[in-house]
Amino acid sequence: MALEKTLVLLSLLVLLALAWVQPCLGRESHAKKFQRQHVDSEGLSSSSSPTYCNQMMQRRKLTRGRCKPVNSFVHESLEDVRAVCSQENVTCKNGQTNCYRSSSTMRITDCRTTGSSKYPNCAYRTTQKVMHIIVACEGNPSVPVHYDASVEASS
Repeated sequence: MALEKTLVLLSLLVLLALAWVQPCLGRESHAKKFQRQHVDSEGLSSSSSPTYCNQMMQRRKLTRGRCKPVNSFVHESLEDVRAVCSQENVTCKNGQTNCYRSSSTMRITDCRTTGSSKYPNCAYRTTQKVMHIIVACEGNPSVPVHYDASVEASS
């Protein structure tokens, strides 16, 4: 009788563990989502095209269900973007304290919806900039999980 209760309890624990782990298996991590949405290390040459944002926003799945109004792509190596997490600590727009400002400027492309943009036909204006980026970082090791802002270089 005790063995049966132990087996039933063990079975329930295994089922609970599987129910908890299963949804996590197919889920994109915050760090991977950041990479997909904001890092385009090899896209600098094509980012000058006026259709860059239209193509990239669709390719990176940022126009599913709605037109994401604003997005920035950073044209630096993933290592350089990750390194920002060990640079100047600043306060995020939402008041959190896990944001970091890049010590050097980075090449970015800003994508903003045009006035005529309406889902599912999302249209974007492409603007190239060289600015400092601010990212929110989490984890150990600390990695970017949110693009908070881009700011002008201080004079």
